[in-house]
Amino acid sequence: MRTAAVLLFLALQQAAAPPLLFDPIQPDLFALGGSFVNAWADADADGDPDLFVGFNGTPNRLYRNDGGVFTDVAAAAGVADARPTRAAAWGDADADGDPDLIVGFAPGQAAAGVPAPPLLRLYRNDAGRFTDVAPAAGLAAIAAGAVRQLAWVDIDADGDLDLFVAFRDRPNAMFRNQAGAFTDVAPDLGLADPRKSVGAVWFDADEDGDLDLYVGNMDGDANGLFRNEGGRFTDVAAAAGLEWGGRAPGDAANGTVRPCAADVDGDGRFDLFMANYGPNGLFLNRGGGRFEDVSRAWGVAIDGRYDACAFADIDHDARLDLYVNGTVTGGTSYRDYLFRSSGRAFVDVTPPALLALHADHGVQWADADGDGDLDLALTGSRPDGMHSLLRNPLAAAAARRSLFVRVLDARGRATRAGAVVRVFAAGTRRVLGAGIVDTGSGYNAQNDLPVHIGLATDTAVDVEATFPAAGRQATGIARGIRPGRTISMAVKAP
Repeated sequence: MRTAAVLLFLALQQAAAPPLLFDPIQPDLFALGGSFVNAWADADADGDPDLFVGFNGTPNRLYRNDGGVFTDVAAAAGVADARPTRAAAWGDADADGDPDLIVGFAPGQAAAGVPAPPLLRLYRNDAGRFTDVAPAAGLAAIAAGAVRQLAWVDIDADGDLDLFVAFRDRPNAMFRNQAGAFTDVAPDLGLADPRKSVGAVWFDADEDGDLDLYVGNMDGDANGLFRNEGGRFTDVAAAAGLEWGGRAPGDAANGTVRPCAADVDGDGRFDLFMANYGPNGLFLNRGGGRFEDVSRAWGVAIDGRYDACAFADIDHDARLDLYVNGTVTGGTSYRDYLFRSSGRAFVDVTPPALLALHADHGVQWADADGDGDLDLALTGSRPDGMHSLLRNPLAAAAARRSLFVRVLDARGRATRAGAVVRVFAAGTRRVLGAGIVDTGSGYNAQNDLPVHIGLATDTAVDVEATFPAAGRQATGIARGIRPGRTISMAVKAP
């Protein structure tokens, strides 16, 4: 009864807040259905984020952003594959200072005398034009398997990005990057998990100075939390209370599609949300590798079928809000949810215009129009669906109450996936906001974007960026930073 009363009180509070009426951006351009994955990066180095969208057999698109106006340049850029696309990740794979793109496809069919096409293409970025270098990199040999989550992470702290690949139907892979040549070392490291993996996210779950891996599995398989122990990994999900992620244990009709890591309760630690087939899960990080299930107390344990999650402070009140995509399965289109956070629970504030879109896979937040707040990119897999881009109509003064923090290495390259950004009240250690450099987001995607921190006031703050590397912490600090800015912070290797 107490939980119900709290949720009712919070709902009344939220009802008094301004409605979130997201406006479509270029709706005629972002209209085609049959899309699964979307991911953001500044592909042409002009200072604003560009958007890749992967489709189910129609040519993929790369939308170049010119001051908030988008143009599809995929064909000219060389990434307009007309193959069913299931995953995409941006990362500086060759450490030359610009984001490269890896794309994962559904398996193709072998023809007479012709082998099945490779599942992965690694597109090297050369000034906004892309060349597939997967064969030279050793990534073209994989022709069978259901590719799901791709993630660029520097697991060995040697300064370049390695590649994690989750599979729905074969053991997961971990490709170590050695001067641009990739070798699968997952069996040696304990990461060749044979369960039916779909989503994954890397973060320092036990705060010991290295990156751990949480994997969401389907068809009744338990999830995995792979603790990094000196570069080798052990599944500790059961001990941490995370093996089922809020869904029914061992139920073959249940599974986790997308885990998301975010500081949900504002204590500076990173919590886990699971978009599930079955009730969704929210587990708060209590420190020392321990997590507490607060799914019901926070109002998110909704039993249905969900594909993706994405956190963002959409109203700049210094609390992270949440978008959850319902899926399309068995003839049912499960609804989406936009949850606003009160700091103690989530309340459904989904406007009717969002419900009408029937988005069901990709969901990403990015500042598409450069005004300081986060806009919403969605995909829908139905042929009559969409891949909408929606503007956040936050008032200008509130929109400027934010910081964008770009975490780079000592050579100015974006090789710090998994780094944590924390913002403190100036001169104190009081946490005002925290975010993580993307290691897996939306639906089987990874962005290459600055970390966004919404702020409740426009006063100066201190910013700390920490990179967990091989059991040691590398940290950069910037003091007295005013909101309304994008800053770059170099974090050297420890």
